[in-house]
Amino acid sequence: MESIWLRNLSEAFGNGDIVRPDTVKENSPTLTDPVLLSSFVSKPAPKNEFPKEEIEPRAAYQLVHDELLLDGNSRQNLATLCQTWVEPEVRRLMDECFDKNMIDRDEYPQMAELESRCVRMVADLWNSPDAANARGCSTAGSSEAAILAGLALKAKSRQVARKLHGKPNLVCGPVHICWHKFARHFDVELRQIPCEGNRLMMSPEEVVKRCDENTIGVVPTLGLIFTLQYEPVQAIAFALDDLEEERGLDIPIHVDAASGGFVAPFIHPDLVWDFRIPRVKSINGSGHKFGLAPLGCAWVIWREARDLPDDLIFRVKYLGGHVPTIGLNFSRPGGQVACQYYNFVRLGLKGYAKVTQAASILVRG
Repeated sequence: MESIWLRNLSEAFGNGDIVRPDTVKENSPTLTDPVLLSSFVSKPAPKNEFPKEEIEPRAAYQLVHDELLLDGNSRQNLATLCQTWVEPEVRRLMDECFDKNMIDRDEYPQMAELESRCVRMVADLWNSPDAANARGCSTAGSSEAAILAGLALKAKSRQVARKLHGKPNLVCGPVHICWHKFARHFDVELRQIPCEGNRLMMSPEEVVKRCDENTIGVVPTLGLIFTLQYEPVQAIAFALDDLEEERGLDIPIHVDAASGGFVAPFIHPDLVWDFRIPRVKSINGSGHKFGLAPLGCAWVIWREARDLPDDLIFRVKYLGGHVPTIGLNFSRPGGQVACQYYNFVRLGLKGYAKVTQAASILVRG
């Protein structure tokens, strides 16, 4: 009876040999052993100390895989604005690019070319006056992109004839936490317009009230984090035009389009919010939100080369060639950029419009 049970057990695990309990040696799994016979199953997962012994790949995978079963299902996460489904071709591209360091332009020049193409395409999508020569870069997310834009505003304020006489400030509405991080880390006062009554966003009147000679920029949001509303970029620009005429304060605009940058061009094409407004000097948008790229992809684009001070461009020789770099991060995989380019080629304006229109119908119910 015992031998039949052991034979059935071993055959169920795909092992043709009969395994008796008294013949199994501790810590002696082989490549043909099923995962359930590996020694790791009798021990807790490592948490506080570096493991002393190795285990076979299948067992390590199973351990980590099972740990991740405790996470929620991303497809059911209605609180995220990030991409949770991609086409099989995107997964293949991510697998093929996971080992390509996109900052190493000498070794992976085509990856750098794909990033440059995406920058020009996004600049064109946002109506840049000179998309073919646009300055911009991919980032790990819109937080990095926003911080880069903030740094450019601060650096630019040091170059203009109007000198600051106090702490630089930035005027905004209900913004993402990344702007609070930028203000704290880089010693900028964040003049945030509070929500009042039925007004849940910044208004031109409230913006002008908070601007002075130390204001380095105004940041309207195209797709507020709480309501996804578009703040009135064009109306704010008109109010700043009047302010410049009255007081001589030339204050630039950066549009935080993390959510709306890949929505408005497709379903609200007549809305003027982008580089069609001369006062808009930079825009950031998240490729991994409605740009449909995998997590870890965003973009920041400047209107003209002069709007990105040269002080923020670093040229290094670490990886075999002179690499001009703008981002805060250095080494990172290029898969997300390759997949963003794939989506641009795959969908085009019509395809993105279909996806965005379908999503808006679902949101409206």
